[in-house]
Amino acid sequence: MKKQTKISKNYLEKIPAIPEHIGFSTDENGIVTLEVENTGLMNRIAQKIFRKPKISYIHLDELGSFIWNLIDGETTITMMGSPVKERFGETAEPLYPRMAKYFSILESYGFITLK
Repeated sequence: MKKQTKISKNYLEKIPAIPEHIGFSTDENGIVTLEVENTGLMNRIAQKIFRKPKISYIHLDELGSFIWNLIDGETTITMMGSPVKERFGETAEPLYPRMAKYFSILESYGFITLK
């Protein structure tokens, strides 16, 4: 039997915000690139020994970029669903499970906070 993923209604009512330490830019096509500074002792060692970069650049896809630009620190994940559905239609389905997973991943990497 296939296990279904349940999305907590409370989770979808959370408000995502972008922390001050996360920089980002948007290109002419609307694609967002996150700029994350690699700090801490282990990162410094990796930068010296393995020549790892001081800043990592994470390129979001079209859907992720569109959603990223909706983050204003005041809008809930549920409220963001309507413009996403309007812009991407059926390709965004299953809409809320995908958005919940997307925000979960962003939060796990510290790219956003949820309040």
